[in-house]
Amino acid sequence: MLALPLIAAKPVLVVSDGVPIQILAVQLKAKGIPSETVTQESLPAKLATYPAVLVYVHAVLADAAEKAFINYANSGGKLIVLHHSISSQKRNNPEWLSFLGVKLPEGDVSEGGYKYYDPINLTVVNLAPKEWITNHDVHWESRTEYHGEDRDSVDLPATEVYINQVLDGPRTLLLGLKYRDQKSGAMYLQDTAGWYKKAGKGWVMYFMAGHSGKEFEDPVYSQILANAVNFKP
Repeated sequence: MLALPLIAAKPVLVVSDGVPIQILAVQLKAKGIPSETVTQESLPAKLATYPAVLVYVHAVLADAAEKAFINYANSGGKLIVLHHSISSQKRNNPEWLSFLGVKLPEGDVSEGGYKYYDPINLTVVNLAPKEWITNHDVHWESRTEYHGEDRDSVDLPATEVYINQVLDGPRTLLLGLKYRDQKSGAMYLQDTAGWYKKAGKGWVMYFMAGHSGKEFEDPVYSQILANAVNFKP
């Protein structure tokens, strides 16, 4: 799907409990996107006025924040979920995971169980060469083999990867992950590093990388996130 950028007259809202998100705020500002950052405990009473809401929360979501994010998207907002906003802590937020259409299976990773690895070197792969988000002003750094195809990619060092997130329901896949576990030798190629989907009258997007904050300084990844903010489906 192609789209023209939406230039926000108002700042986007970033909801965070982690310092790394400050790096993203700097990158967004450099691309002409103002933002304001709050914690989930200090959410504005109304989110509908924000052109996009970005969620970067490691802890369990508070009930009020969980409901506010879901209502915002379902009512027509653009909710952008980052990194550990889908992680094992969110098993305590079943409504959140159901809303996102994501399952985090229990059990050993070799049998399909969810697991995270960090710090690791991660290759992020472009699954959508015709999508505006992954291509507008994005200058991919390299190419890599992914499920037998040669695809645009970028290497993100010293980050964190989530293995065996299970996606339930239709969505547009944007980014895949390629990671080899040095201990077991297992190679993981999974279509879960970036996507977007309809949510009620609005949209929800997810981008996995962002553990150290350095990922947000990568010119490829920072441009993809800026495109996500500006994207108007």
